[in-house]
Amino acid sequence: MAYTPQLTDQGSATLRRLAWFLQKPMTKTLERLVEMTARYTAQVKPEAVCGSCKDQSKCSICAFYPNDNQI
Repeated sequence: MAYTPQLTDQGSATLRRLAWFLQKPMTKTLERLVEMTARYTAQVKPEAVCGSCKDQSKCSICAFYPNDNQI
């Protein structure tokens, strides 16, 4: 059973950046994240994700930007 998840602007921006980092479509990235979260707890270095970013217009709401924003 598949559906289109309702994402906040911040959640969508974060997912898009992770997809760019992993070089996968957003749908595959979301699925992979859910699976990985269920199995592992790991930290991703923000500078690695930011280095792969193709859109700096949402940095202020991105979870990887060095500020206090949280999803």
